Amino acid sequence: MKTNFKYIILSLLILPLVSVFSQSDSLMYYLELATKNNPTVLQRYNEYQASLQKVPQVGSLPDPQLEMGVFLSPMELMAGYQVADIKLMQMFPWFGVLKNAKDEMSLMAKMKFEALRDAKLQVYYDVQRVWFDLYRVRQNIRISEKNVELLKTIERLTLVKFRSGSSGGSSAVSGSKMSGGSTPTAASGSSSMNVMGGNQGTTSTESSSSSAPMSSSSGGTGLAGVYQIQIEEGSLEDNIASLKNEEQVAVARFNSLLNRSQKTSVASVELLPLEPLDIAYLSVTDSMFTRNPMLGMLSYEQQSLLARTKMQKQMGLPMVGVGLNYTVINKSEMSTSPMNGQDMIMPMLTVTLPIYRKKYKAMQAETNYLKTASEQNYQATVNSLQTQYYEALQLYNDAQRRMKLYESQSQLAKKSLDISIKTFSSSASGLSDILRIHQQLLDYELKQVEAVTDFNKAKVLLLRLKPLKD
Repeated sequence: MKTNFKYIILSLLILPLVSVFSQSDSLMYYLELATKNNPTVLQRYNEYQASLQKVPQVGSLPDPQLEMGVFLSPMELMAGYQVADIKLMQMFPWFGVLKNAKDEMSLMAKMKFEALRDAKLQVYYDVQRVWFDLYRVRQNIRISEKNVELLKTIERLTLVKFRSGSSGGSSAVSGSKMSGGSTPTAASGSSSMNVMGGNQGTTSTESSSSSAPMSSSSGGTGLAGVYQIQIEEGSLEDNIASLKNEEQVAVARFNSLLNRSQKTSVASVELLPLEPLDIAYLSVTDSMFTRNPMLGMLSYEQQSLLARTKMQKQMGLPMVGVGLNYTVINKSEMSTSPMNGQDMIMPMLTVTLPIYRKKYKAMQAETNYLKTASEQNYQATVNSLQTQYYEALQLYNDAQRRMKLYESQSQLAKKSLDISIKTFSSSASGLSDILRIHQQLLDYELKQVEAVTDFNKAKVLLLRLKPLKD
């Protein structure tokens, strides 16, 4: 029951954020998993539960004192022999001490609950941030692989033009070109062998340049273009390998937030949501951080210190003790008193005398310094949150602008590339333009993915800094 209650409390803390920022089912699953398994969240939860147990501790009276004494040799009295003496005493603090102590601990417990909320929001933000990084890396891999295939297509088209341009020469020259131009269609891992084969083809072509000058020119240009394409293919494939290593690191970081094996596979989405945030999260007001748990912690800390100040003032007043003294008396054969052998009961009253005032004044001074420090910390935290908010808002607006820009630029670059490829297939020039436009298209696509990632990161950061609901 306690475990289920714990999960219910932890789940309720993220429901408002889930309703505000809707993600895919897989991300929601990971967020719930992080809620249940993240060590930092569980630590804050246990600290909160421990702080709740302090309330009944400080709100209880001091334990009563019981003193018992037995005379090994009974003491002779006028009314008999005193055998034993029993004392019971209960001390009572001054009025209001226990109430203020309970208030202080209750406020400290609320402070721990705000710390739990803050840990929840931080883990929620971290999981989504790493999720977006993983999306960016995987999208970059996909775009790079797609561009490698596009380069291979351009390479095949270049080889076709190269072969067709060399068909007018002698059969030996044609055979040499075919042997030099057929290998570059392989993967970039054998690009060095392709280059060697291409050089041989170039030598053969140049040896017959006197009989076919036009063919020699197109052949040299074609091979140089093939080599340039293979260079770009090699760069892209090296970048893909680097991105795959980065993907492994992102997966390990993501799994560590979920407190599970770092090699566990992580699902991702093909597209991230691009819906803008509600205007309430983007408006700047004087009280926009009222729901932020960091400020809630400091606010409860100040209130608890105020309750402690009241308690310490009352602790400087006397404590009152009420007790009972019971004396056991046996009968004396020599006594003729009517009270012979009767036990004695004596009510007792004890009052402490707090005459050493330095310690009480020092306690109050300490609390006042702590209260002033907490107020200054509160203002510093507000200033820091405002700075982070404006930075996140700037990133949010900048990412929105970049998304629109790079989407438009990508579309234009795609159209330009299609036109250039068609022109290149029907003419003997334009390969350098194709490679230049292809590089532009690749840059725009990668920047567009980065802009989408930054946009979603800015959204969750704004939700982290400015939660509006519980």
